[in-house]
Amino acid sequence: MLFRLKQMDWVLNGALFFICAIGLISLLSLSGFEGSFFLRQLAWVLVGSVAFLFFSLLDYRIFRASGVFLLSCYLIGIAALFLLLAFGPTTRGIRGWFAAGSIAIQPVEFMKLLLILLIAKYFSKRHSEIAQMRHLVISGIYFAIPVLLVLLQPDLGSAFILLAIWVAVTLFSGIRLKHFLILMSLLVIISAIAWLFLLAPYQKARITAFLDPYQDPRGTGYNVIQSLIAVGSGQMWGKGFGYGSQTHLHFLPEAETDFIFAAFAEEWGFVGALVLLLLYGVLLWRLLRVGFFAKNNFARLYILGFSTLISTQIFIHIGMNVGIFPVTGITLPFMSYGGSSLVSLMAGAGIAQSIRIHS
Repeated sequence: MLFRLKQMDWVLNGALFFICAIGLISLLSLSGFEGSFFLRQLAWVLVGSVAFLFFSLLDYRIFRASGVFLLSCYLIGIAALFLLLAFGPTTRGIRGWFAAGSIAIQPVEFMKLLLILLIAKYFSKRHSEIAQMRHLVISGIYFAIPVLLVLLQPDLGSAFILLAIWVAVTLFSGIRLKHFLILMSLLVIISAIAWLFLLAPYQKARITAFLDPYQDPRGTGYNVIQSLIAVGSGQMWGKGFGYGSQTHLHFLPEAETDFIFAAFAEEWGFVGALVLLLLYGVLLWRLLRVGFFAKNNFARLYILGFSTLISTQIFIHIGMNVGIFPVTGITLPFMSYGGSSLVSLMAGAGIAQSIRIHS
């Protein structure tokens, strides 16, 4: 065990836990020293750390060898999404969480990781046949089912993340150009169907509001405007810990989840935001480095999918906080409040470390 710990990428570990610490500091500022957000997230960080250590020490080749196990986990995840639509409570217009007292579990966060593992295994076994259209169709079905269920919640942001993972892994696997064009056409059709039949009116309003939030400053454009004010008011050095007026006076909604980057930038300014982005850059660099030195296609495809998951969420979250993307409810990895996202991402990072150890 000690030998395996020494074989870890400790630069990756450092970047990961520094980001978690920044998230805790931000939640401490938002909720005060006795606030529930900070204490609950601290508990989730501890749970996530256990998951990270467990999957780091677990031989990742178990996932590569056991297709039945992965498929069983996938079917359990699909069943959870079905049950969520049938019996899950509605929170902010979305049926996305199972609630048990003060604990809420979001199945789609774990489904993201399961799908990365499943699609990595599928393509790694068929890398010499990937040009065949049937593999594109079969892998697409694996993703289409949960994407449809997530759209029905409706959770546009998570559905987009799932599609981004599939597209990235599929392209890297080596499909033909005509198959890629077919893939893009299907995505356009799915997007049109989602817009016409699946998205709620308030979600459509959110998507269009980012183009000009000042058309409805007290309605659909309110969140974006307050986020822009928070980010801009931080200026170079920020207002300081606990002095973010937009967040502490409750002008900025969902500051602990959807707009935590804006809350952080208001208190720590451009310099703090730059340090945070550098930490994310180091994290992604070390992940890709693990994939570069991996010994097999499964490990490389997994690292690609997991890196896509993290980078896409960072890109969209910060984009919607600075007004260049619509508000879709995407959290900032390892920083935003929420146990499901944090634990699943920590487990995913643990699998990446297991690949590093066995490479």
